[in-house]
Amino acid sequence: MKKLLVANRSEIAVRIFRSATELNLRTVAIYAQEDRFGVHRFKADEAYLVGKGKGPVAAYLDIDSIITLAKDKGVDMIHPGYGFLSENADFARACDEAGITFIGPRPELLESMGDKVAAKRAADKAGVPTLPATPNAVSKPAEALKWGRKIGFPLIIKAAFGGGGRGMRVVTKEEDLKPMLEEAQGEAGRAFGNSAVFLERYVGRAKHLEVQVLGDRKGNIVHLHERDCSVQRRYQKVVEVAPSIGLPQEVVDSLCDAGVNLAREVGYDNAGTVEFLLDQDTNEWFFIEMNPRIQVEHTVTEQITGIDIVRSQILVAMNKPLHGKEIGIPAQDKIPRNGCAIQCRVTTEDPEKDFTPDYGKILSYRSAAGFGVRLDGAMGDTGAIITPFYDSLLVKLTTSGPSLPQALNRMHRALREMRIRGVKTNIPFLENVINHKDFVAGKATTRMIDVTPELFRFKARRDRASKLLSYLGEVIVNGNPQVKGRARGECPLPLIEPEYDGKESPPRGTRDLLLEKGAKKFSEWMLQQKPLLVTDTTMRDAHQSLFAARMRTYDMLAVSDFIARRASGLFSLEMWGGATFDTCMRFLGECPYERLRFLREKIPNVLFQMLLRGSNAVGYANYPDNVVRDFVVHSSEAGMDIFRIFDSLNYLPNLKVAMETVAEKTKSLCEAALCFTGDFTDSTEEKYVLNYYVDLAKELEKMGAHILAIKDMAGLCHPTAAYRLVKALKNEVSLPIHFHTHDSSGIASASVLKASEAGVDVVDLAISSMSGCTSQPNLNSIVHSLRNAPRSTKLDVDAFNQLSIYWEAIRQYYSPFDSSPPFGSAEVFEHQMPGGQYTNLREQAGALGLGKRWPDVVKTYQEVNKMLGDIVKVTPSSKCVGDLAIFLITKGVKPQDLTNLPPETGFPESVIDLLSGNLGQPKGGWPKAVQKVILGKRKPLRGRPGASAPKMDLKKESAKLTKKIGHKSSDDELFSSVMYPQVFDDFQGFRRKYGDVSVLPTTAYFHGLEPGEEISIKIEEGKTLFIKLLHIGDADEKGERSLSFELNGKARSTIVQDKSVNAEAKVREKADPANPLHVAAPIPAMVSSISTSVGKTVEKGEKIAVLEAMKMQTTLYASSDGVVDELLVNVGDSVESKDLIVRLR
Repeated sequence: MKKLLVANRSEIAVRIFRSATELNLRTVAIYAQEDRFGVHRFKADEAYLVGKGKGPVAAYLDIDSIITLAKDKGVDMIHPGYGFLSENADFARACDEAGITFIGPRPELLESMGDKVAAKRAADKAGVPTLPATPNAVSKPAEALKWGRKIGFPLIIKAAFGGGGRGMRVVTKEEDLKPMLEEAQGEAGRAFGNSAVFLERYVGRAKHLEVQVLGDRKGNIVHLHERDCSVQRRYQKVVEVAPSIGLPQEVVDSLCDAGVNLAREVGYDNAGTVEFLLDQDTNEWFFIEMNPRIQVEHTVTEQITGIDIVRSQILVAMNKPLHGKEIGIPAQDKIPRNGCAIQCRVTTEDPEKDFTPDYGKILSYRSAAGFGVRLDGAMGDTGAIITPFYDSLLVKLTTSGPSLPQALNRMHRALREMRIRGVKTNIPFLENVINHKDFVAGKATTRMIDVTPELFRFKARRDRASKLLSYLGEVIVNGNPQVKGRARGECPLPLIEPEYDGKESPPRGTRDLLLEKGAKKFSEWMLQQKPLLVTDTTMRDAHQSLFAARMRTYDMLAVSDFIARRASGLFSLEMWGGATFDTCMRFLGECPYERLRFLREKIPNVLFQMLLRGSNAVGYANYPDNVVRDFVVHSSEAGMDIFRIFDSLNYLPNLKVAMETVAEKTKSLCEAALCFTGDFTDSTEEKYVLNYYVDLAKELEKMGAHILAIKDMAGLCHPTAAYRLVKALKNEVSLPIHFHTHDSSGIASASVLKASEAGVDVVDLAISSMSGCTSQPNLNSIVHSLRNAPRSTKLDVDAFNQLSIYWEAIRQYYSPFDSSPPFGSAEVFEHQMPGGQYTNLREQAGALGLGKRWPDVVKTYQEVNKMLGDIVKVTPSSKCVGDLAIFLITKGVKPQDLTNLPPETGFPESVIDLLSGNLGQPKGGWPKAVQKVILGKRKPLRGRPGASAPKMDLKKESAKLTKKIGHKSSDDELFSSVMYPQVFDDFQGFRRKYGDVSVLPTTAYFHGLEPGEEISIKIEEGKTLFIKLLHIGDADEKGERSLSFELNGKARSTIVQDKSVNAEAKVREKADPANPLHVAAPIPAMVSSISTSVGKTVEKGEKIAVLEAMKMQTTLYASSDGVVDELLVNVGDSVESKDLIVRLR
């Protein structure tokens, strides 16, 4: 059996092996040390190392080493492929001298046709038009300048002994010729071992066309038709088509005839390509060069002719005639030209970064296949390592069909089928090219890529599976920071999703009624209803109050279809706004607007209700009026029906803008809230008496409310108070009344029943397994207790009991956050802490190491409230009280001693904001002494904060955001960013890295997977991922672990840095409390920003840094005049209480 060695690598080597094997030849591969894992090595019958120690490219250019090896191994034939030594006459001659058949043209042909100047002389002799050019290679600048002036500018410099775009430069001005000549000569010398170049005229609107010729050693010459290779980047072909598109037949015929004439003139005796440049404006064409070798794009010609060009090359080298039975080429006029074929070169280049080659491990490789698809693969395989040593080609993808549209459709399909993860590819760019109208119409020129910027506008690749695997790997190795230190709990209760009839459409509900009647008539309808209307808070305030707003959309969506069908009699679902807007992004990696839209899609019939903090919207700061207005309008358009609008201090001017917007600019309901505190039934109560609430209610009615809410955040409105308050309000205002309370005391159900008795229209309740304590009263039990009463809710208790079983099982997953006390307590009447604030503050205290001092935290909270003048405590005012309490405890200061603190004390930003008047004014104003200490030199704001806030230009903000995030910002993104700039930025970074994690099951999101555990993930309708963790590898010397997964039954791996490995605990220096030149951290926190630098002069009270802990920001100020001597932290560092942050001198 004869042996054939391929003096090349990768894709072309494999291509040649295949044809050789079909001819019953034994194949031999060569490889450089750096290419020892190359795919071609494993496709050959034998494979040997060459050019040892010479480097990755030089090894393949080592003629002596290759010839010696070939002789030693008994090789009969050598095929050079393309590139490397394929056009090297010395190599061909060395083969002849060694008695080895060189598969290619004769050495003298390689010399004459490989030399572009000599080739042009041959073309002239054959009567083939050529471009004005230098007759010989040039090297000296003076000679080049002389010829440049003769040829005219623009001109092009080309390497005389090679192609592939190397050694090419377009020169548009005379003064650029010398530096570009040097560049081109240097590049040609490095690529081909010869720095000779020539100059020729440059055609601006040119098509690059080539004719495939094939000759034998008997004098036979044929052409295999033409190809259009105009789509190029840096003179490297990107997409090729055979035959050409849209050219006049006479041009095609003359090009093909010219190719044959030139080949016949020189006595060509193998496969070669005659290349032409066609001026699109005139249809003139010129010979530019002949490539005496196989071309990368030969596949398209093979597809339309059915002729194996490589097989023909081998047989020609074996002295077989073209038209004999072995090769079987028909007469010229009988050579097929069937349909159309397109080739795309898939490479590991990033088109968004100027086609920078990407290197690394291919984590997943899924290839295209099917009818009309051909693959000529290189390193395309899962697990393959892409190195920086060689061409970035992964696979040549060729599609064919009876017409161009069919071939294009197959290429579209094939490119979409490709899934390559781990390295960047040019697939998005290729899709843009083959979709472009100029390409489809055959109008592409060689400069198409340079002058068509839309080719570089890419649709973002989701790469969802890889991102989710990265997230799971991170959580498995390093843990989710939300549950760090808390073991994955046992979940003994099975998860039972309630069943429903999916064929049944959701029945009409309150939302249908609102859309039909409009807000005002709907409000009147409410007043006419005898049944007690019920709002279910399970999807927001219940879980916010029980486990710090950590509930994920995933668990809500699972029962949304059931709710739409079996709980359609509910008045509303409270499911958005308030703290959940922030925590969605901050803790759950979710978009709050996506939550709203997903739930709206599944529950189209029941009113959705949100909590809006007046001038604070869903944030903690005061926003300009136009921001509040536009946020309300956008939220209504996104699917919100009821806006429960409140002010945390009952400062009604702060409600004005939001209320007017809801009533006048939307079709939604304006539910204005008065916040309840104190106990007006106590004869000693002087501040929050019954008339205080009646007066508020009257004013809210005048302001245009459709519904009046009693917002009892702490659960202080006991049964007696509830009855008297509702009665009084019913007598004084003509609005429907909506009662919201918390069961912190354990008797809130009685308050609800008394309110019902007094004529309240709507009550907030929670599904039984999510009710009680800091949550709302028990919905199931109240519905049952009223079933035979005059105010029966008419709700289906059985449906809610099924929901309760579901939520009970779901609650197990959130046990790490479930810090609500297991029982009601009368203590709430003393500390007056809202339910949501209670669990959030307890979570915050635990994170700051104050878990064992919880009684002190509660007591301090109570004392701080009194010190501030006994204010209404509703988020965000309740949060400010909590922040100040935590601050004082960590600083070791009693509330009564606060007024003794120096003005430069770094109080929490939220507290400063509160006392500045940025949240509004409390009844009776702020205690002056406390305000003075906390504000220092700041002047408090007078009147409504929004009135003095400058208008925000939302168009400019949107433009800035678009620039920041790299795509056109949506209104969802704009308002999320405006409300929480830093949180949104972090969320965007999280999404870019991990994708949409809301699709993960909850246990996987919080805890990752255990070895052997498998989960299913529905990423969209009809698409499910199955992921199983197989193995967690040991950490290597870099501290990295390899995790092995099964993704849809196929092995996948991901690398994760184990942050615990080699982590030496950094012991920070503690500040000396007595040293005014030391600036210390008052609380355990993270450094979120630094406002100074070493060597900077600072004044006492000047801002130094900002710390953040559990959503509380604390600003550090210089405690003395001085110069920053040492900065001991960086942004992102974690610090403990009393750690030294800055040393002054």
